[in-house]
Amino acid sequence: MSFRRESGAGSTRRHSAGFRLRAECRSASAEALGASATWSPRINGCEIAHILPEGAPARAIRRRNPMFLNGRSICSLALLLGALVAALASATPASPPQLKTQGTAGLGFELDASEADVLEVVKIVAEDPIVRGTYVYENSKTLTGARPADSSAYFGTWTGPGHAFYKVLSGAVAPRNFKDSGDSGTITVRYVVLPQSESRTHLRIDAVFVEDGHRKADFSDGTVESSEFKEIQDRLRQIQFADQETAALLKKRQEEDEKQATLLRQRQEETAKLEAAESSLKSLDSRFRDLRHKVVVKVKNASTELKSAPFHSAEKTQSLTAGAELVVLIVTPSWFGVETTDNHRGWLQKDQVEALP
Repeated sequence: MSFRRESGAGSTRRHSAGFRLRAECRSASAEALGASATWSPRINGCEIAHILPEGAPARAIRRRNPMFLNGRSICSLALLLGALVAALASATPASPPQLKTQGTAGLGFELDASEADVLEVVKIVAEDPIVRGTYVYENSKTLTGARPADSSAYFGTWTGPGHAFYKVLSGAVAPRNFKDSGDSGTITVRYVVLPQSESRTHLRIDAVFVEDGHRKADFSDGTVESSEFKEIQDRLRQIQFADQETAALLKKRQEEDEKQATLLRQRQEETAKLEAAESSLKSLDSRFRDLRHKVVVKVKNASTELKSAPFHSAEKTQSLTAGAELVVLIVTPSWFGVETTDNHRGWLQKDQVEALP
């Protein structure tokens, strides 16, 4: 801006547009300027006041140490800054797209099952081509085409404890239930099986969608992990139910075998007892026969008289028939004291009887 100068400290100068300008310098005197020279007020120790023209309210805006830039200077500065930015951009080489820092938002589950059963089921589900809990098209909410893998580009190879399985599906377009997914990319599901005890196993499932273009990782909101776990849990229940049925059948068969064995043992014991009884009976019969031969005799002749005492002159008590059996009760040198089958007792001479055959 150009000003007209009037000499003297504290003097008043007029702006070319018609405004009056008063400069007061506290420490330095005004320089001698030509009448047509461009005047720039001093910075140090000066105050500048723009006084409004006559007729306007008497108001002054006071500013300390102002700096003025005209339009040409501003444009030059902007062009300079633009050239500098362009030079820096061209000097910096373009870096290839990188994956975001690896993270995880998976879910962990505790299973009341042995490690062997969980490994068997997880292997089956990991080899299943279906990725549960997500889809691409509304008219087909089953996403298929996955394949098993030993590792993945995102998760890498598992080096921790337990066993890891992977399922990978490429070419999925904006799959549902992955946060902020909006491009074509690859879905990876990782299963990590870690035994806790003989009958308890920990299972962790992580699901991530990596976009092909920006290589941005979008984590599942938990639906994929929960759906995959449900499939694993259902299969485990089928195995456990089959094991329970098998165990029940084996137990029933064992009980039947034990029952049959008990019956067989009882029959064998009864047979042994019967055989022992028969043997005892045979022994008794043999002994009976021996005793009978010793104590039972039969009458030789008919009309044999049974005496009341072991004397020839004794009274006759009964006449016996030939072959009648008598039990010997008393034995003397010449007589037998006997008893008939009808309980009559008497005496016979030894030569009147004979032993049984």
